This record gives sequence, C-alpha cells and structure tokens, in this order.
Amino acid sequence: MQSARTVMLVRPARFCFNPETAVSNHFQQAIAGLDESAIQAQAFAEFDAMVSTLRGKGMRVLVVDDTPEPAKPDAVFPNNWGTFHPDGRVLLYPMCAPNRRPERRPDILEMLGRAFTITQVHDLSGAEQQGRYLEGTGSIIFDHVHRVAYACLSARTDADLFGSVCAQLGYRPVAFRAQDAQGHAIYHTNVMLCVGAHFAVICLESITDPMERAAVTDSLEQTGHELVDISLAQVARFAGNMLTLQPASGPELLAMSQSAYDALTISQRQTLSRYADLVPLAIPTIETIGGGSARCMLAEVFLPEKQVSDQKTRHP
Repeated sequence: MQSARTVMLVRPARFCFNPETAVSNHFQQAIAGLDESAIQAQAFAEFDAMVSTLRGKGMRVLVVDDTPEPAKPDAVFPNNWGTFHPDGRVLLYPMCAPNRRPERRPDILEMLGRAFTITQVHDLSGAEQQGRYLEGTGSIIFDHVHRVAYACLSARTDADLFGSVCAQLGYRPVAFRAQDAQGHAIYHTNVMLCVGAHFAVICLESITDPMERAAVTDSLEQTGHELVDISLAQVARFAGNMLTLQPASGPELLAMSQSAYDALTISQRQTLSRYADLVPLAIPTIETIGGGSARCMLAEVFLPEKQVSDQKTRHP
C-alpha cells in the first residue's frame, strides 16, 4: 500500500523561527511584526484546523502534544525523525540541527506501541556524531508499491546512509542532486518530489545533471507513474510537498497546503484529481516560519494494528 490509513501529527508547544535549520533550509522566512505568542497562537489554530479537516475526510489522525522543554521549534514536523513500517520496524533518523534531536521521544514510541505492533527499533542517530544525516521522509521519498526510494543529496541527506537504509528495507535507491532557483542545494527531497501509486509530482528543472534527471524520469515512468512537472517557482510555494493518504472509505486524498494548491495550474489540478481528492490545508504561518509544509507535518503510520483483545491484555 502506498498511502497510509493512519497519520501522526505533533501539536507544537514552542513553535518559532529556528536559526539552526535556517542554515540549510532556504524556505524559512521570519514574519515581521509577530511576536512569539502571536506566532504560537496562529500555529495552534492552523494545526487544529488541519487535524479537523483530515478527520473530516475520514483519516485516522493521532495527535501527540509536544513537550515545552526542551524547546523544539520544529516539533510540528515529525516525519523527519522516524518512519513506521508495515512489518513492525521503526527507524529513527540522524538529524542535522542539534535542537531537533529531542523530537525523537521514547514516550511517543510507547504510545504507538499500545495500539500497534513494534517488532524492532533501528536507531540510526549515532551517525550525528560523525556529521552524517538522513532526515526520514524529508530526505527519502518511498515508492512502497515498487520498492523504490528517491533522495536528493544535501547536507541533510547522506548518500551512504540512504543506501544503507534502502538495503535494510529492501528498496532500490535512486539518488540525485537538486537545486532551487538561487542555486542552493534543495534541503529535503519532499519539497520537490511527491510519489503516489500512479503519479509523481516532480520539479525536473531542479535536477540540473542531465544523466541524473534522465535516471529519475526513467525510474518513475518505468513504474507506471504519470509525471506532473512543476516549476521552481511552484516549488517555492511548496507545490512539491504533498502526500497521498487513504481514508477509511472512499478514494485516496492528496494533502497539500493552500499555498501549494493555489500554485498549481488548472491542468495540473485536473491531472492530479484523476488519482486523488485534493485537500488544500491553510497553514501559512507554519510553512513560512518553519520552512516545511503539509507533507512535513504528517508522519505515516504503517505499523500493524493490534487486535482489541491483544491491546486489552497487554495494556490494561
């Protein structure tokens, strides 16, 4: 299954502009005239509206509250520190910014373990001591149906770690380099690539090496994906930061920010609507100050769910 039926979101406690991540995330912008309390209030409102919309569309949404201490300005983006797989494996990832590392919380795994089966936890965070990073599904875009994984290499996405994770999970790795309009390395793959079961939203012009661009294109087309090519200007509005989701009933959803939706052309929306119901989510404060958008806020939970009787036995 490409799309998760359950997603986990983390309600922020100390959301604000993070100077540690701004070094490599050129999508982050401070908003003049807003103090920390105003930023937090707006982030809360956007977060709660997003949760309400997704639940209204039939998604199972698990909400975890961030802890106030230590301050974690990017806790609202849980997809970077963990992935949760159908065989019960959990992978914990090495993160570039030191103030993001406390986002990996054992109590969250304990919470998930009460409802889902966790067979193994693979902690890769030791690579941080070597200055090597791989930030979850920010760095890696998984094509679960065809067992292919894509990654644009950057300061936050180490080639060797990417290859190791792919070998561990049994995915074919496709690595490449991508740049934004200013020539900076794109910090996370998920701002320029989204892979659904039958389509892929991709910014081909960001992949400047012709051979790498051809390799990515060939891989996606050989696995039957219709390509929706977006521009660098659309990437800047988070049009690549989307995620397909599977509600309890009905067609798949394609979650994206309102900014991303507005950036798409009518033709692009029509193409994507053939595969999923488009769900625009208004999160302007979070994506402007945080430099991440709707996909970054969604941690997919593919873990096998425990039976009710088993849950009662193990966790009275």
